[in-house]
Amino acid sequence: MGSVDATLVDRGGLTTAEVAERTAAGQTNAFTADSSRSAWNIVRANVFTLFNGIVFACFFVLFLVGRWQDALFGFAAFANAIIGCVQEFRAKAALDRLALLNAPSARVRRAGAEADIAPAEVVLGDLLVLRAGDQVPADAEVIDGHGLQIDESMLTGESDPVEKHGEDEALSGSVVVAGEGLARVTRVGADSYANRFAGEAKRFSLVASELRSSINRVLTWVGWIIGPVGLLVLNAQVMVAGGYATAFSTGAWVQAVVNTIAALTAMIPLGLVLMTSIAFAVGASKLGAKQVLVNELAAVEGLARVDVVCLDKTGTLTVGDIVFDAAHPLAEQARDSGSWSDALAWYAASPDANATARSLRSVYAADRPLIAAAYIPFSSARKWSAVSFEGSPGTWVMGAPEMIFGDAAISPSTELGRSVTSLSEAGRRTLVLARSAQTLTADDQEEERLPAGVDPVVVLTFREQVRADAAQTLSYFRQQGVGIRIISGDNPRTVAAIAREVGLDVREGYDARTLPEAEDELADVLEEHVVFGRVTPEQKKHIVTALQSRGHTVAMTGDGVNDALAIKTADIGIAMNSGSPATKAVARLVLLDGQFSHLPDVVAEGRQAIANIERVSMLFLNKTVYATALAIIFGVLVLQFPFLPRQLSITDGLTIGIPAFFLALMPNAQRYVPGFLRRSLSFAIPAGIIVALGITWYTFVANGLDVTEEQLRTGATIILAIVGIWILAVLSRPLNRFKVLVIGAMFVALAVVFTVPLATEFFALVDPGEDLAVALAGISIVMILAIEVVRLFHRRLVSKDFRTHDADADRSDGGVVPPTSHTGAGRVITTVVAVLAYGGGLLAAALGILVMLSRYDGVTDDQVRAVSLVGAAITLLGLLVLSAASGLRRGSGLSRLLVSIWFGLLFTLHVLVLVTSDRWDAGTAVAAVVSGTVLVLLWTPPGSRTFGRIRDSSMLPPTR
Repeated sequence: MGSVDATLVDRGGLTTAEVAERTAAGQTNAFTADSSRSAWNIVRANVFTLFNGIVFACFFVLFLVGRWQDALFGFAAFANAIIGCVQEFRAKAALDRLALLNAPSARVRRAGAEADIAPAEVVLGDLLVLRAGDQVPADAEVIDGHGLQIDESMLTGESDPVEKHGEDEALSGSVVVAGEGLARVTRVGADSYANRFAGEAKRFSLVASELRSSINRVLTWVGWIIGPVGLLVLNAQVMVAGGYATAFSTGAWVQAVVNTIAALTAMIPLGLVLMTSIAFAVGASKLGAKQVLVNELAAVEGLARVDVVCLDKTGTLTVGDIVFDAAHPLAEQARDSGSWSDALAWYAASPDANATARSLRSVYAADRPLIAAAYIPFSSARKWSAVSFEGSPGTWVMGAPEMIFGDAAISPSTELGRSVTSLSEAGRRTLVLARSAQTLTADDQEEERLPAGVDPVVVLTFREQVRADAAQTLSYFRQQGVGIRIISGDNPRTVAAIAREVGLDVREGYDARTLPEAEDELADVLEEHVVFGRVTPEQKKHIVTALQSRGHTVAMTGDGVNDALAIKTADIGIAMNSGSPATKAVARLVLLDGQFSHLPDVVAEGRQAIANIERVSMLFLNKTVYATALAIIFGVLVLQFPFLPRQLSITDGLTIGIPAFFLALMPNAQRYVPGFLRRSLSFAIPAGIIVALGITWYTFVANGLDVTEEQLRTGATIILAIVGIWILAVLSRPLNRFKVLVIGAMFVALAVVFTVPLATEFFALVDPGEDLAVALAGISIVMILAIEVVRLFHRRLVSKDFRTHDADADRSDGGVVPPTSHTGAGRVITTVVAVLAYGGGLLAAALGILVMLSRYDGVTDDQVRAVSLVGAAITLLGLLVLSAASGLRRGSGLSRLLVSIWFGLLFTLHVLVLVTSDRWDAGTAVAAVVSGTVLVLLWTPPGSRTFGRIRDSSMLPPTR
């Protein structure tokens, strides 16, 4: 190795006085980073957006014209802005703590002695002592090096470790991967390369997120049309008011503005942005509680898309602590090679000894310390080191058998091959200590080559403790259809043995030394094999890129410096907290307690975020579609907009916003499949058009009946509420106990809003009248049937997407586990019960509507509210029965329980109606008989034996 002339450099380092002088002069490595993003920039980005501008402008306009009751939508925008600011302030805090230079200590030589100090205490001119695994704390000039190799990939993008000789520059933030050396500090603090680089790295950026990009795309589309549509609606509302002159002279322009604001605010899917923010924030909090550090939750969303996980063995599948197992001398060579134990003792005590060499210290102590005359340090690329001692001829070589002896190390024809093979297959990590009669020359050291005539002396075995949670975690990934690739620098047989120990069905590992270099050929090998040994750091990176070239989304886990390149290249890099600073610096996720078993939690959070946001996005996008369509239709036809903003707040809150909050946070293990926006719009667009056409149809009918404006708006609000709650129920299928509570609560809340005087007064709701009530009931039924048809075709589209990914939509969506199969009488009974349930549900829904309409048929004022609530309850229970009836055919225990409860309540209400009515109602009697029959069939043999357990139909995994 080259070095600077020793006469020109003080190898003792700075004196105490010199350190104090330079510290006083401010020539230290202390560095206070500028804020990554100012508070003003964060507030501006989250508050002063186009849509917030529109919403807040509408909000304040309504206050100015005295219509504060219609400004409820503004609070959603405020909440969205606040959550966005809080999230980014948290990200800012994390970014401000970011330091590429995050080594826990720096090793310097001062006054002739080595000392470990904080990186900030390094001063200009300090003499750094660099060894494998160290991070360079400040820019320095190498003055002496022995096999010194530095990984600068994090700084320069150069993937290969760089050999450093005298007068070469060692950049701060780079990592020593092999050898040792001395370096003089040349730049410190803000002038150092790492801190200048960190300034660039701290620029705010977001992880690629399909959810975020899809939502932004929708917002962009709406942004392009909201201006022209707003003008169109305003013109129509002014025309309806009698023209511009009349509107401004009579004050009717106020109502025109209010109607226009109602149309515009309904078009903006602000709630979708809010729900996404909440889902991300809750996910980050839950993962933090599980000791998983997430740089940004979008990284968790990315992990949900992962279909191949590449695992490093050491530190991931195994605990990472290397324990010396035994020495296995090779008979003749061991006898003729002198004291090989002294050589092992030197390797164990070497200043740059790695974890494997240090584990020898428990057995081999240096009784008579040897002095190295020539030394080639260990390199992760060549996987061996060599040393010649003063006063002792020859050279000792220690390293991977295959890297020293090639095919002879695994050949059954040699004693070495037989020993290495049998020990590796037993799951032991093997190294070989070999000896050559030749002494290392200067050329050997310079070119890092083995001396001639190397013979094996002793095979060394080491053990690694397999993580207790590794087998369970890998089993989870297999069940979820996620591919596993184990890549390690160890012997392929050792890696394969560890893989078998954690439950993988592999016969042997693939020797990475024979891996093809061409990307296509490498990808072919990776599709066929699971376990790879003797993989170099550069090959790990190539393995990741080859998998990505085949369309895979790849996650890479690891803890060592040799994993940093692959972790940086992977779509999602995951580091153990016990790993090197360099590895954690490039990882998206860090497992703070090093528990591999947290990965399923991370995957589950990502899948929950994507699957639930996809579900609620259909609610919000459906609203955007029908609001946009209504605005255009009513603007073109010059019709009065049939809603007040406060009335839209009812439907937004109770059929979309509040239930979406709960749906977005429910467990959901659905596998990610690309095409989130396409699937959402394939339901939202046709369903939204149906809603818009239905409201338009209703408006024409209402105008034909010559009803008041208040009756028109009330009827339109009722239709939107009914259809909205039905869309909510449709998108929530299959139902479980939690979804039932949410939907039921929303329906009850709607019934209260439409019947309690205080609420009806605030929301300007009146009795629509008998004729309009009949019309809106009929129109609602037609719209519901049309939406069921849309959902039928939409489910086929979704099933087609998921079929190739081996996903069962019902099970992943609601946790419904198929029951034990049944045949014969049991199948007949479940079919009969399902048919009766469908019929009973439809009949109950129809009867509920008739009961509500009976309020116009001789009912006294005191009875109106009671009749309305009973009718609403019967309708709700009928709709819930319809939603859960499909589960009866599958033998779902939860469906049986839910349907039983609802039919029990229906039976009670039907009897109540029959008893209190002054005339016999045949329809109610039939409904009561159907309810009672279903209850008997559900809970008496043989029907009762065909249903699974209730607990296996919940949102939890089935019990075993």
